[in-house]
Amino acid sequence: MKVYPYERVPGVVDLRVTGIELFGPGEIRERLGTSAFSVTDKVVALGGLDRDDWERARLSLTASVPGRTTDDDGPWSDVSVVVVLTEGATNTRLSSPLTRESENGRQWGGRVDLWRADHVDRASMTVHVVATVGGVSGRVVASADKDWVVDVKSDAPLRDRRLDFTEVGFAEGPEWLRPLKDMPWAVDTSGDLPVVRLNADFEGISELVGGEASGPEGLVRELLVAQMCTDVWTAVFHAAVGDLEVEEDGTPLFPRDWRGEVLREMLQDVVPGRPPEDALADVHRRRAGTAGWTELQPRIHYAATRRAEVPKALTATVQGLNRLDRGVDA
Repeated sequence: MKVYPYERVPGVVDLRVTGIELFGPGEIRERLGTSAFSVTDKVVALGGLDRDDWERARLSLTASVPGRTTDDDGPWSDVSVVVVLTEGATNTRLSSPLTRESENGRQWGGRVDLWRADHVDRASMTVHVVATVGGVSGRVVASADKDWVVDVKSDAPLRDRRLDFTEVGFAEGPEWLRPLKDMPWAVDTSGDLPVVRLNADFEGISELVGGEASGPEGLVRELLVAQMCTDVWTAVFHAAVGDLEVEEDGTPLFPRDWRGEVLREMLQDVVPGRPPEDALADVHRRRAGTAGWTELQPRIHYAATRRAEVPKALTATVQGLNRLDRGVDA
């Protein structure tokens, strides 16, 4: 838990996207439907649009802040509400102030313009309440608990990404895959996004993973995909902690690309009961130190299998096999 040397605003700060407009050559406008964003998952998807020549997306926003923020007898003055959008992959950061829309100070509204040329993948968008406290201006006195994701690639507003598969023959493929020619798949974490390389030389693997079979083959497929997902989660976690940037005092920083997303997602199970920053510091200390890293592996494996839903897949397989034993079509 963070400790601040000034009084913060208690309560919930919430940010909502209420509309999206696209601007293209000639400043022609196009208003997108609600299918382009999810209020529940807090995701905007700009990758599946019919119009591909858009240059700028304007997001209309509203923010709700605790009413105490603007109380005349409160410790906060010069209150403002600011939306901040960042993307680590392009080092883009922009901020936009919102305008007070209700007399009680609870509702604020405004817009953020996202230029397509400035982004390549996913940006994170959050809202901060900034005020003067104790004579010091510009202090962040409250923030939203959960950021929005603005995805310029995805065609669906989903927070969890689906696995990206590509097939390649390992024996004659890229050099780094050739020593792995006996493996059915490998996880490539070197690019902007992790990708599963499926070994086309491994007999039957493509048909099994890509098929829609029922019965025994379907059960095997579900279990295989769950195992593959476990490998992916494990690989991306190790990739994410393998090259952390560290401040002068030794404090590790969350990466701003998918690696940061992976860490924030898995750390709650790897180091449970700790704030994300403290959990990351603990993992970094164990990995860089001389002890503790080995003891952490079962927790990493647990976090990976939980996200891959291995228990669910295994239960379904056992139940399916039992039905087959009884002569009932699974």
